[in-house]
Amino acid sequence: MQKGHYPGVEALELKGRVSANKYLLLRRTVQLSLLLLFLLGPWFGIWIIKGNIASSLTLEVIPLTDPLLLLQVLLTGHSPEIQAIQGAAIVFIFYLIFGGRTFCSWVCPINMVTDFASWLRFKLGIKTSMTFPRRTRHWMLGAILLLALITGSLAWEIVNPVSLVYRGLIFGMGMAWAIVIAILLMDVFITRHGWCGHLCPVGSFYSLIGRFSLLRINAVNRDACNDCMDCYAICPESRVIKPVLNGRPESSPIIMSGQCTNCGRCIDVCSKDVFVFSSRFSNVLPTQEGSIKPREVSS
Repeated sequence: MQKGHYPGVEALELKGRVSANKYLLLRRTVQLSLLLLFLLGPWFGIWIIKGNIASSLTLEVIPLTDPLLLLQVLLTGHSPEIQAIQGAAIVFIFYLIFGGRTFCSWVCPINMVTDFASWLRFKLGIKTSMTFPRRTRHWMLGAILLLALITGSLAWEIVNPVSLVYRGLIFGMGMAWAIVIAILLMDVFITRHGWCGHLCPVGSFYSLIGRFSLLRINAVNRDACNDCMDCYAICPESRVIKPVLNGRPESSPIIMSGQCTNCGRCIDVCSKDVFVFSSRFSNVLPTQEGSIKPREVSS
């Protein structure tokens, strides 16, 4: 990335504003649409979805349950209803197909806050060296599960920022404002992607599902890469890019890490169209000419 330029300037010039922000616009549409669907009932009496993002019933037929919530319920010693188990299975299968951390970039409302914080850091020229070990979020996940086991309660859901935002929009934000603002300030002034990238136990949980998911980002045209570094600058989990761009020539171009959020921003900002969405089973490698050839499978 050139100094003083926001990631994607060249892509913006070549593709136009809409194409260079295609997946960002799609994500915002999905996130805001989901918020609206949940709020139609409490605000306007139109009950398409009943419940909240953790547990809901769509059109009186389709149950949806956060698998992490179900796991906490099981650890408290309570027996979940069959409908909750069915809902968790539906959600689990969905993210097994589309990527666990797709939840983080396409569904979670906190993502809009942390994306704004990242943009604000750039605009203000804020650079900080402080960071948290990325494994901290795994410890956080273990802590909330242990807390459910010890206390017999869903203690995490009381302070879970995602749950707080949904409850706050219906009953009044209250403490939710404090937590949202704290996340924003941390990501702006302390460390980039501090919450989503280093601390959030929900992201940690969904990354475990993402290890096995079908949908993947594929650097299928990586020979065309001009080392502009825009993808590294924009990606919330930039370390997942290095193995596919800077690995061995014969290595797979598919990002297999469960930490990838499938946000599509690397696709948006790349002026060379290096990245595409594909399957984890896409058996192709880039050639020296930038075209595609089948990947050789060793016997």
